[in-house]
Amino acid sequence: KVYAMDITGAIPEELWNLTYLTNINLGQNYLTGTLPASIGNLIRIQYLSLGINALSGELPGELGNLTDLRSLGFGTNNFSGSLPRELGNLRKLEQLYFDSSGVSGGIPSTFANLQSLTTVWASDNELTGSIPAFIGNWSKLTSLRISDLSNRSSSLVFLNDMKLLSVLILRNLNLSGSIPTNIGEYQSLSQLDLSFNNLTGQIPDSLFNLSSLAFLSLGNNKLNGTLPAEKSASLVSIDLSYNELSGTFPSWVDEENLQLNLVANNFTVQGSNSKCQYIHVPMCFFKVLNLEQYVLTPNLLLSTDSRFAIKCGGPQITSSGQIVYERDNETLGPATYLVNTAQRWAVSNVGLPSGSSNPEYKVFSSSQFTNTLDSELFQTARTSAGSLRYYGLGLDNGNYTVLLQFAEMPTQNSNSWRSLGRRVFDIYIQGNLMFKDFNIRREAGGAFLRAVTEEYNVQVTENYLEIHLFWAGKGTCCVPLQGTYGPLISAISATSAFNSTVSNNPPTKKKNRTGLIVGIVVAVAVLGFLSMFVVYYYTQKRKRPPTYEDEGKEGKLHVPPMSSFEDFLAPTLTPSHPVTWILACNKGQLNTISSIEGTLDDGRVVAVKQLSVASHQGKSQFVAEIATISAVQHRNLVKLYGCCIEGDKRLLVYEYLENKSLDQALFGTGLACLQAYEYKLKILLHKEISRRSSTLTCLKVGWESGDLSAWNLHENNHEIELVDATLSEFSEQEVKRVIGVALLCTQTSPALRPSMSRVVAMLSGDIEVPTVTTRPGYLTDWKFNDTTSFMGSETTTRSDNSHYILSTSTSTVDPDYTPEDPSKRILQEIVGDGR
Repeated sequence: KVYAMDITGAIPEELWNLTYLTNINLGQNYLTGTLPASIGNLIRIQYLSLGINALSGELPGELGNLTDLRSLGFGTNNFSGSLPRELGNLRKLEQLYFDSSGVSGGIPSTFANLQSLTTVWASDNELTGSIPAFIGNWSKLTSLRISDLSNRSSSLVFLNDMKLLSVLILRNLNLSGSIPTNIGEYQSLSQLDLSFNNLTGQIPDSLFNLSSLAFLSLGNNKLNGTLPAEKSASLVSIDLSYNELSGTFPSWVDEENLQLNLVANNFTVQGSNSKCQYIHVPMCFFKVLNLEQYVLTPNLLLSTDSRFAIKCGGPQITSSGQIVYERDNETLGPATYLVNTAQRWAVSNVGLPSGSSNPEYKVFSSSQFTNTLDSELFQTARTSAGSLRYYGLGLDNGNYTVLLQFAEMPTQNSNSWRSLGRRVFDIYIQGNLMFKDFNIRREAGGAFLRAVTEEYNVQVTENYLEIHLFWAGKGTCCVPLQGTYGPLISAISATSAFNSTVSNNPPTKKKNRTGLIVGIVVAVAVLGFLSMFVVYYYTQKRKRPPTYEDEGKEGKLHVPPMSSFEDFLAPTLTPSHPVTWILACNKGQLNTISSIEGTLDDGRVVAVKQLSVASHQGKSQFVAEIATISAVQHRNLVKLYGCCIEGDKRLLVYEYLENKSLDQALFGTGLACLQAYEYKLKILLHKEISRRSSTLTCLKVGWESGDLSAWNLHENNHEIELVDATLSEFSEQEVKRVIGVALLCTQTSPALRPSMSRVVAMLSGDIEVPTVTTRPGYLTDWKFNDTTSFMGSETTTRSDNSHYILSTSTSTVDPDYTPEDPSKRILQEIVGDGR
């Protein structure tokens, strides 16, 4: 027994000489190579387990020599070719596991001899043909699992003598005909899954009265008729979705703790003559959900906003793009569906994970995910063991862009048996197959914890959108845990490609002239009132001098609330320890902004920043800057609550944070002369590479005296000389990447400067850093005039071709420095949770 020990390499040839062995268990390792013919020497072997490895090649026919075998497992491997006919010699064989083994072709007719079989797992292979009739001779079977068998259809006639079955999963096999009428004789049956076939006819009443049956899945067939009038107490999970069932609901549908999925049938809602039609799926089942009943018309639930976003398996999240993903963390089961409280979307789930006693339909990871700016969006996901459907409800008809976001979590990336899992499922939208055999890990280039986004353009014609993630039976079942298979999705969003004009009110068939008249009268009255208000407003405005708040409004700027200077200097606001906020350049003078800590009337602790009177920034530029800042919201940016402009007094009110500024946390001294943010990033990068705490000063310099050292070293391919000499170990590739990003961030042309999202991607290694061939702006700009930012000065262009720039003078090496990956530290400073 060498079980789950991550043994690598080929199986030693000497093993096959140990002819007295009766039990070999090499499962859950990373064994490679082929099985030789000499395996047939082990004629005394009774139990042979080779499952969950990386073995390849064709299975040797000499396996047929092991006639005393009772259990044979070679699933989850990379074998090829067909099943050896010689396996039919194993007449004592009781257990056969070859799911996800890689074999193909039909099931050999010699398998008719395997009449001692009790358990057969055969899913996720390339088997062809119909289910052989001789399987009916396996009358001792208690567990049979076969999925995704292609080509010809089959009936369930072969089940006639298999009445010892406890678990029967015949899923997606193109089965036709009806459910056997003697199904009531299968008293040992506890789980029955015949979903995604072409079964017709009525559901036998005896099926619902089996004493042991707990889980029943008959969804996605063509079953008709009514629901059985009675149901046994043991049957707690029933999936009958997507059939042609009709009639009214029997009384047992209201049983407590019953999971019942009836989506997409033709039932009549009690008290209504209307029937639930397929195209109106989400509106048919409010009765079962104990929600209010609606007239079954697609127009009733239409909203005014033709978009929705769902955080699958997790709480509500607002992304970096300001998209609000609504929470989807309710508990689902093997036959459940729910409509969110706002009735904007719904979800339907069916499927019971094999071998899992306590199935979970959502997963969580605290890991950081790559290839995304919203790692938190991928830390939860919704999973299913069969079929997972999401519906967007009440949508206006038209074209939509649908984004599906995925990231593999449970499997691991290493030469371990835990990395051998394959999650494979199909993606359907509006009933159309968009991606067959979708594999998250494969689409991520083999990487784990890497975000993958699929984008589709689809058309909504019946006021709802259906996204269907379907497990066809492919992929491994039990790696790294039992039941790890089927669809997994992290987030969904859909946005209309048009301007929605949908009303939230239901349409009316009768003309109501009273409403029209009232509407006209009200509109005329409102218009008259507004006209009087406008005249009064402009009359009063001419009587008073203009204020800075007026300037903001005239420019149609959104500015935060403005208050008087006295309001901000209330007794509750007292000066705290001096805190450097911004150091601005103004004709060679450094101007500071003082800090006042205090509490507003509503209890919020704030930091009030007072700009120095020496700053001569124009009032219109100041208002424009305030509007810009207030429009930017991010979890790593301090919030701006308000401002004050009164005479020469200019105050900014921010949320109060105790950790001070980033530069103080890094070096204990302030950053000076921040002409622009791209420059700030360059400075941070420079510090991380050289580990020198740069002091920025405002110097009047010309071209000849500019600081060209970094550029000259880059131009001569000697960037490594910038690295701190005390570093004993570092990655040259990392250093060059960081320097390249720094030089890109200071390019003259805005088109050459990367966005922050690209900066993060370049620093994390997700994309390559382009070759920098032009000098940064601070070395090439002969003239500089920035009058738009209150963070910079209104520097005057000089006729002697000199200007004020950011230059660096080095100080001592930071004594608290610890060698580490520079790009990793910079990433933490840019996108970390700290502010």
